[in-house]
Amino acid sequence: MAAETPWDQRLTRRLVRPLAGTRLRPNHITTLSLALGMGAGLLFARGETPAAGWGAALFMLARFVDHADGELARLTGRSSRLGYYYDYVAGALSSVALFTGIGVGYGGGPLGDWALALGLAASMAALAGMGFGLAADARRGTGHGPYPQWGPFELEDGIYLIGPITWLGGLAGFFVLGALGQIVFSAFRLRELQHARPAAAPSLENPRTREHT
Repeated sequence: MAAETPWDQRLTRRLVRPLAGTRLRPNHITTLSLALGMGAGLLFARGETPAAGWGAALFMLARFVDHADGELARLTGRSSRLGYYYDYVAGALSSVALFTGIGVGYGGGPLGDWALALGLAASMAALAGMGFGLAADARRGTGHGPYPQWGPFELEDGIYLIGPITWLGGLAGFFVLGALGQIVFSAFRLRELQHARPAAAPSLENPRTREHT
């Protein structure tokens, strides 16, 4: 039985449909998503409550926009291996900005130097996970498989909780759990690489592939 299309993918598809006939390219949207993620990291790094609130909102928007590039690529047929890699790298760099920014911002708080150390560890895990994922995709000849899903919700949708949790004053706990989760996910990607089997005919096509130009 086919998995239900995730809610954010369905919504972004409706939002980008009017853009299919314009000069906007999927890579433009990827760049916007990356810029939003970097901006969120800078706001978190300030270590101020109002800035963190805006940073959380910006990061939620970045993750949502991250789905729009693939949808525009599918609607317009503008798919490419370069766009696929760019989207992968942009997502990882946004995670680096998030964890490093929060780590810097919380350096003067209760977590002390552990905040920066944890942020850097999670950032390194995000980059390593990206490398493991790309290597597994190259070995299989397919795009990465879908995240665990329950109805219209995916495991990765948990990142949208960063907004409400931050606004309610629980960013520190979210940061610790999120950083540890990133490290565990990187280990999962490594295991995925170790068990990846070469495909007979290389292809990057699957329902969640985010190839585009």
